[in-house]
Amino acid sequence: MTETTPDVVGEALVRAFADRGYEATLPDPTTVSIRMPDGSSLSADITEWRGYAGGNAPAALPGIAADYADQAAKAFARYAGHSQNEQPLPASENLRVRLYTDEALGEMRDGLVTRRLAPGLLETVVADYPDSIMPLNRADLAGAPENGVFGAALSLSIGKEPHYTETSAVQGVPVTHIGGTHRYVSSHVHVLRRHVDPASAPYGALLSFPLPEYVLVHAIGGVHLFAAMEAVQDLSRRLFEAGEKAISPQVFWWRPGRYEQLPEEEALNSGLVPDLRPVGIEVDHRDMSVAALSPDTHELIDLWMRDHG
Repeated sequence: MTETTPDVVGEALVRAFADRGYEATLPDPTTVSIRMPDGSSLSADITEWRGYAGGNAPAALPGIAADYADQAAKAFARYAGHSQNEQPLPASENLRVRLYTDEALGEMRDGLVTRRLAPGLLETVVADYPDSIMPLNRADLAGAPENGVFGAALSLSIGKEPHYTETSAVQGVPVTHIGGTHRYVSSHVHVLRRHVDPASAPYGALLSFPLPEYVLVHAIGGVHLFAAMEAVQDLSRRLFEAGEKAISPQVFWWRPGRYEQLPEEEALNSGLVPDLRPVGIEVDHRDMSVAALSPDTHELIDLWMRDHG
């Protein structure tokens, strides 16, 4: 979409919300932000809806947008706890955990049920409805403990959403893809012990979150560290640049520690998160040189070289 091309689908949706008394804006083409009566804002992912609406004739758009706005208004009422006859949202089966960058949430993050997973990355509790995904406001916790809400949302993201694991060689380096057709796959970082045995990975693992549908994991050990880091970096960057709703190409060093020592269910509800540290290298194949891009990269290289130098 260019500046000279009218966004007829987005305009129809904004108009439909206005007809129902809601001020709606489109921060980006796949997100609608709604100003609530109390002054707060709620956002929903409209990627799937936009794809559906855009496949219809222009004359049908007002009706399609009206149907979406009506359903969303009901979801907003549930979300804000306006209905006294429904179970409060923190106990809902709709809860999931989605990963965002700091930039994606911006100033909204202070009002949302969100927490730091790693530098630059925030885990956010969302309500997943059939036609929208809405971040949960802290004000709507209704007294529920935040750690418990995160634990419930993580359990549902991991246990109720289908996923697969597949290991393939990337530049001769084994990389495991934890994937799914939903946007909550990042939650599997909380159960990495299912995919990587800490006892067989004394240096931990390299991992990244290039897209909401993928987590890339390489257990550090059997392949030269520099080759492994370069392969994971390259793959993560390619997926990030080619994907939709991309998260980050950054590679992290997973260091099993206090979090992994807890029983799985206890860990999910503990308020703790896995130890993830940004790492990266620049390789000059012509000069046969490697430059570490962070202090944690230096530490990881020193640990690995101590045993392999």
